Amino acid sequence: MRIVVLDGYVVNPGDLDWGVLSRLAESGGFAVHDRTAKEFVVERIGDAEAIFTNKTPLPRETLAAAPRLKYVGVLATGYNVIDLAAANDLGLVVTNVPGYATEAVAQHVFALLLEVASRVGLHDACVHGGEWAACKDFAFFRAPMFELAGKTLGIVGYGTIGRAVARVAAAFGMRVIASRTRPFEPDGFATPATFDEVLAQSDVVTLHCPLTEATRGLMDRSAFERMKPGSLLINTARGPVVVEADLADALRSGRLAAAAVDVLSREPADPDDPLLTAPNCWITPHIAWAPRETRARLLARASDNLAAFQAGRPVNVVRS
Repeated sequence: MRIVVLDGYVVNPGDLDWGVLSRLAESGGFAVHDRTAKEFVVERIGDAEAIFTNKTPLPRETLAAAPRLKYVGVLATGYNVIDLAAANDLGLVVTNVPGYATEAVAQHVFALLLEVASRVGLHDACVHGGEWAACKDFAFFRAPMFELAGKTLGIVGYGTIGRAVARVAAAFGMRVIASRTRPFEPDGFATPATFDEVLAQSDVVTLHCPLTEATRGLMDRSAFERMKPGSLLINTARGPVVVEADLADALRSGRLAAAAVDVLSREPADPDDPLLTAPNCWITPHIAWAPRETRARLLARASDNLAAFQAGRPVNVVRS
């Protein structure tokens, strides 16, 4: 089997071994490209029977131009870059890798939240800039700080990652409420709530819902007006769940005290994105999923997916 990876750099910039995947290819039949521009996708797929993509789009015309292609592996959980209807029509098996980054994303949620709460980066910079050495007191403060204990954390989208976040929040002494489309029973970490209750009651709202037509633009001006005044928004889900211009307005008006996001509607960031100039807005470059251990797990599970397909027992198959 000839295997081609269309955009492998972000998953493995050089600190992992592609051998876990290349072992499944025939001799000389494995190729990895750091990135693939649209005009080169068909050429690079060539006569490959299996391809892997992270963010390289695979529309119908591209898939149809690959006569030997049998398998498409997504090096991610989300698979919106693939025309699934076309893949089904062409008899292709498409797989993804769910659940590989659960703990890493939960960790990043609290990295963002703790930065807003304790301003570690700001105070570290002040110390290195000499302000503590010049201070008459044993401690000084350059920004307000607050405790997490006793605050209400509202989770929008209570799936695997949402539950992991709830467990951590409970350890910090936070009250946790959560909304999801399907009802769930209290689990000792989160209390079920409606979406409007999450907005109205939460000191911190964190998003963990998938991007669908129902959730696109979910957090808009109306949602921000229903949020508790002075509350915070965290988004490690998908950028388009948030209407960024409306979030920027909510931050500028003071309706929200802060926001911390790891995802934007356009990635890399559009220089004109309103959140880049909004006050009290922390932005990280889509890295919640990216610790080395997490990427190694992703690569191993992607390899397992292909091995299962080769054995005639495909797993993690996604369909339109």
